[in-house]
Formats: sequence, structure tokens, C-alpha cells
Amino acid sequence: MKVLLINGSPRHSCTYTALAEMQKVFEEAGCEAQILDIGDKDIPGCKGCLACKELGHCVMDDIVNETAPLLAEADGVVIGSPVYVSGPNGTLISYLDRLFYSTHFDKRMKVGTAVVSARRNGTTATFEMLNQFFFSSGMPAVAIGNWNAVHGYTPEDVLADEEGLAGLRVVAENMVFLMKSIAKGKEDFGMPAPPVRVKTNYIR
Repeated sequence: MKVLLINGSPRHSCTYTALAEMQKVFEEAGCEAQILDIGDKDIPGCKGCLACKELGHCVMDDIVNETAPLLAEADGVVIGSPVYVSGPNGTLISYLDRLFYSTHFDKRMKVGTAVVSARRNGTTATFEMLNQFFFSSGMPAVAIGNWNAVHGYTPEDVLADEEGLAGLRVVAENMVFLMKSIAKGKEDFGMPAPPVRVKTNYIR
């Protein structure tokens, strides 16, 4: 099993601390878990040019194309972001918009989860926005009956958030279980047929 953990923070601070806690659980379970730092990169947003439909990759040849193979190989994906003005880091959203839209391989049944770091507020809106990348790709998203979040202003604060970190460890354990279950299901039953796309633009 391979897990890609995307760190949307420009620093190795609170979000990274949360992802590192999950990385330990994945590695203890025998998974190959890699943290990818993209929050400090210069990543333009999607232009909506649709060139990726023909090219098979984004027309802007940068870290998005460089790291797309990591998403293709991953059985599980964790997206981590700090809260910026009650939402995710803008650099992270630019990266995810282009990464998920410009890659045309089948993402269904890759297991995903979002992790949010905040001093206090904004976790709910951030968590919901990040989850849309999984839902729009047909990826099962993992939760624990609460938001996957840690609170604090420094890594030391996050390490003191025992409830938050304990929840993330459970999320990682649930991801391992689901990834293994899906892998066995593919062997025993095969993948479900791809959905038939019907576009109406909400107009009758």
C-alpha cells in the first residue's frame, strides 16, 4: 500500500506535525507513506484552457505534472491544510484544482481523507472544501465521526492536542483497513463499471 500525504502548509509546522503523526501509523502498518510539501511552491491556478483534455497533463509544466505520478500510484491520499481566513491555503487549492482536473487516470477507490490545522476557528469550512476533491473523483473519504482536525499555534501546541492526534491515528488505521479491503475486493470482484456521464447543465 502507498499513501501520499500532501502538506499544504508553507512550513513544517502544525499541519506537518499532524501529517507526521499519521505517517507513523501508516509505516507501522507496512505502508509506504510519503509527505509531499507543496505549500511553499509558486503554483498558478487553473486557467480553464482545457488543454489537458488533449495533452493528458496540465499545460503548465511544473510541480503538478511532476507529482501526478505519485497520485496515480497512491492507494490512499491525505490532504492537509492550515486554516487561512476560514479556508484552505490558496496555494494548495491551486495545486489540487490542477492536479485532480488534469489527470485522467481512474481515481475511484483510492482512499482519501482531509486533515485541518487551526489555532481555533475555520476547520469545518476548510475540511468540507478539501473533501470535495475526493467526492468529485469517486474516492471514498474516511472520517472518525468528527472533523479530522488539530488545534494549536505551534507544533508544540499540536503535540499537546491529545484528542486531535488520537483521532488522526484512528483515521490512519481506518484508511489502512479500507485500502486493504478495497485491494481484496478488486481481486475477488473486480472494479465497478465506470459511471455513464450525463451532462444536462441543469437545463431541461
